[in-house]
Amino acid sequence: MTTELTMLAWTLVLALVQIFLASTLRTMETGLAFNMSARDGVAPPIRPLTARMQRAQANLFETLPLFAGAVLIAHAAGIHSGQTVLGCQLYLAARVLYVPLYAAGVPVLRTLVWGGSVWGMIMLLKAILIG
Repeated sequence: MTTELTMLAWTLVLALVQIFLASTLRTMETGLAFNMSARDGVAPPIRPLTARMQRAQANLFETLPLFAGAVLIAHAAGIHSGQTVLGCQLYLAARVLYVPLYAAGVPVLRTLVWGGSVWGMIMLLKAILIG
């Protein structure tokens, strides 16, 4: 398996971790009985940390299809280079770092880290489209 596919697999693990984090935090707020019910009643208000983890998860899910698509295109086309590897590593590292920064409510650095993940995707796409 290529490094790029490995980075994609680890990104999927990160997605599962983020789902688990957000849902666990929310279950701690609502209680297990409410979470396992039809949830027809009014839920307790969401706490800031839970809301941040839900937004971090949603943010990952906005870029994950683009990243996955780019990795799969590169793999199918046999494009494998230092640039594709570095782009994938940058994307995953930035996405991992993004979670605790968002959890802590760090505003500017979090956005810069998000930009690093986008830059990783741009590197990957550049290798696919331009070489």
